[in-house]
Amino acid sequence: MDTKDVRSLPAVAQEDIRRKAVRLHLKGKKQQEVAGIFGVTRRAVNGWVRKYRQGGWRALKAHKKGRPRGGRLQSWQCAQVAKTVTDRTPEQLKMPFYLWTREAVAKLIEKRYNIKYSLTQVGRYLKRWGFTPQKPVTRAYEQNPQAVERWLVLCRQ
Repeated sequence: MDTKDVRSLPAVAQEDIRRKAVRLHLKGKKQQEVAGIFGVTRRAVNGWVRKYRQGGWRALKAHKKGRPRGGRLQSWQCAQVAKTVTDRTPEQLKMPFYLWTREAVAKLIEKRYNIKYSLTQVGRYLKRWGFTPQKPVTRAYEQNPQAVERWLVLCRQ
């Protein structure tokens, strides 16, 4: 069977092929026969039929191709988010975080501007705004709290 790459066709033509293939299959043709008629793989026809059964004819509709556009923060929005991160804590904004993490900043952006970002993209924004990842100061295991308190008392005198 000689298959052709249907992806090179316009979206409307692809949708038409999907609809015709599913109709033929529903009329009783086997998936292998339908695949041969349209020059696609049996696996493609199987996927189209499965989509049809799950979502009807709407599931076979053509969709926009490529990466989603839009949803970018404007420069004034970036400035506001950076100022909020600098001036406030997540607790002050009634968010379920104690410190500013990439996840917390992503939630802030989503809450304020209704734009979703991945943690990676939020990390890029934070780096661009001059924020660096900070590790919490670790406490030594052998630290003696009483000795530290005595030392602090001596320093205050």
